[in-house]
Amino acid sequence: MTPPSRDHVTRLLQRWGEGEQEAMEALMPLVYGELRRLARRYLSRERPGHTLESAALVHEAYVKLIDQHRVQWRNRTHFYAIAAQTMRRILVDHARSHGYQKRGGGVRPVVLDEELKIGGEQPPDLVALDDAMKSLAEVDPEKSRLVELRFFGGLSHDEVAEVLGVSTSTAERQWRLARAWLYRALKA
Repeated sequence: MTPPSRDHVTRLLQRWGEGEQEAMEALMPLVYGELRRLARRYLSRERPGHTLESAALVHEAYVKLIDQHRVQWRNRTHFYAIAAQTMRRILVDHARSHGYQKRGGGVRPVVLDEELKIGGEQPPDLVALDDAMKSLAEVDPEKSRLVELRFFGGLSHDEVAEVLGVSTSTAERQWRLARAWLYRALKA
């Protein structure tokens, strides 16, 4: 089976955004694999024995996504960015509800890039990263959005540039600046 084209997924998203239920039903089997990949990526950063599994995270995100009414989906990249944001919120809410921040929760290092681990000896958890991202959003909302798309959404620099409406070189430069800002915020 060949993967669906970007245009086909985009057309289904647009039809779904216009309220066509059949488009959403046709879309979900096409994007499920990528949503599972995103969920596995998120959960790989969590402590061993995390109570959420990738399928459960995808299904919870799916429920939240189908509750979106009349979203003007621009394209598949936009959809995956919203899905990644939804999964991040689910995991942060889950972590906060279990009080992981208070107990350390067996956190693992948060890696923003292969060369850069955020934090020092005591690696930050997802809640600490979320708090730092909220602080970054107050200072520079676009950089916070870029980190969300790149780190949490797994989008490439080209895809991030497309979503944000900037050049790829600008996205790369902003990524470096955002990483440095988060590194300092989490180290403090």
